[in-house]
Amino acid sequence: MRTFWGLMRAYWFSDRWREAWALTLVVAALTALSSKADVWFTVAMGKLSNSIAFFHDAANTAPLESLLTNAGLLVLLVVVKDAGITSIKSLVSATLHRKWRGWLDGRFNEALLDNNHTHYHAQNGSAGTPAPDNIDQRVQESIKDMTGGALGLAQGVFGVFTSLYFVGGALLANSVEVKGLEFLGSYGSVVLALLAVAIYVPFNTWIAVKLGGMLEWLNIRMQKAEGSYRGELLTLLRRSFHVSAARGEEVQKKIHGRLYLDIDRTWSKFNIVNNIYSGFESVYNFVAAKIVAFAPGLVPFINNKVDFTGYVTGSEQVNALISKCSWFIHVMPSLATLRANSQRVIELANAIENVQQPQDFYSQTGQSDFHYASQNPVFGLTIQKLELAHQGEDATPFLSAANLRFRRGEWAFLKGESGCGKTSLIKAINGLWPHGRGTIVFPDGVRSFYAAQEVKLQQVSLKQLVCLPGSEDDYGDAQVAAALHKAGLGDFIEHMADESREGKIWDQLLSGGQKQKLVVARIVLQQPGLLFLDEATGALDPDGKIAFHQAIKDNCPDVTVISIMHEAVAPRSASGEEFYHSVVAIADGVATKRPLVPNLPRELTTILTQPRPVEDKWMRFSRRLKQK
Repeated sequence: MRTFWGLMRAYWFSDRWREAWALTLVVAALTALSSKADVWFTVAMGKLSNSIAFFHDAANTAPLESLLTNAGLLVLLVVVKDAGITSIKSLVSATLHRKWRGWLDGRFNEALLDNNHTHYHAQNGSAGTPAPDNIDQRVQESIKDMTGGALGLAQGVFGVFTSLYFVGGALLANSVEVKGLEFLGSYGSVVLALLAVAIYVPFNTWIAVKLGGMLEWLNIRMQKAEGSYRGELLTLLRRSFHVSAARGEEVQKKIHGRLYLDIDRTWSKFNIVNNIYSGFESVYNFVAAKIVAFAPGLVPFINNKVDFTGYVTGSEQVNALISKCSWFIHVMPSLATLRANSQRVIELANAIENVQQPQDFYSQTGQSDFHYASQNPVFGLTIQKLELAHQGEDATPFLSAANLRFRRGEWAFLKGESGCGKTSLIKAINGLWPHGRGTIVFPDGVRSFYAAQEVKLQQVSLKQLVCLPGSEDDYGDAQVAAALHKAGLGDFIEHMADESREGKIWDQLLSGGQKQKLVVARIVLQQPGLLFLDEATGALDPDGKIAFHQAIKDNCPDVTVISIMHEAVAPRSASGEEFYHSVVAIADGVATKRPLVPNLPRELTTILTQPRPVEDKWMRFSRRLKQK
């Protein structure tokens, strides 16, 4: 689906080809029937016009009856054609549109949300190719408008051919000799009619294409401007509290004003070109219906080769033929939109395809040579010769780690100044850092869990939120309830099946600390063997942080934990025992690991803090004994 035609035909050659072709054939049959109905309409229109023209003719013995009969037949044909054939065709076409869009939407969702984290990597640009903007708009609006426009285009093109067959056939059947074109014999009038269509329509189509190109360019600009403005509004809603706390409304107004100004300027240009096109189309339609359609038949009518009924019928048939062949002109603004939308969808498809091999993709903008392997889980996690860098072939590594080993059940605490690369290190271990090199060896068959500082909750039930990344069907209600209780969220157990509470979704209802407790519930429920905590307790108070760690310690005894926190000292349990066994310190761009200094037993510490009685000399400790 990386080209226009590849994108257009993919659905018809997918696993749902029967559905696609069945609906397409029904639409095609109804389009052909509509073209045939045009012929019936022109004949009825000719008879009605003749009834009006010869209403007072002495030879017309029943003028009123003839007029009413022909008018009634014409109305009946219009009802059958527009309310019957056209309505049914629109319904089937809309069904095909819905099915095609749904299939494409499913394909893009599967591609973006795969285990390769394509949705994450696709937001990064490569050499000479910027990252696709407003992916949400491309998946939602561009696919919808593109599929609808493509179906309309296909029906229009097919309608031209069916109209040429049926209407052209009727013109050919009624063709007569034309004075001055005797060498054409009885084909004179049909050749004259087709010549008028062949000259008038293509020339004006060329003008429409030029104006349509301008509309297409402006349409793309408009979509980008609208997408940027909408994206900023969505971002504002997510950070509304922070804008309020910082009193940043005035700055936000300026941002919105600047983004909307881009929309306004582009919209103004689009309106100018669009109105020029509308004026052109109005003139074109008038000339086509009143002059070009009636001019070819005027010559044989003047020379008495056809009667008035034949003249009107033939002119209406030429008008119908022009109308069908002019479909391209009538839908040029829609076609420009189709081309704009298809371009944005193709750009997204190319971006998805480009990041299927992330390291190859990132190698275009810098070094990316990470190797991932597995080993016996007894040996835990191993990191060898790791270097992290930013984009650029000559970028200097900002973090290096020669050899880091984390045994099974070990808790390691990452410390270092802000910006030293703590989060980058965890991202690299999890395959989410683009540039650098090194080897990461995971314990085989061990489930890992990455808990970030900022928790964004999807709009699903509370039970599903606890079960992520798995399905809520994987765990029983009792298991999830127990996990919520252990995480300190027992008050919400009775609302596990709800997607919202008090009119708010869970992402809006839960505080930052409660969201981090929800992460604990996930960990307790899923029992990972490898746990990454990236400032996952930042929204909790000191007691909450202790409870966070204690819940993991009590329920995941063999888990290996690698944690980032802002605290200078790793937290301890309520009894004073260390949660962590080692410290990974990052200084001057180098990560080194060392064990935590063990504490003296609590009983010994108590004795040392008490005053020493003079008489109990035998209890005195040697000065050489040093507390470590």
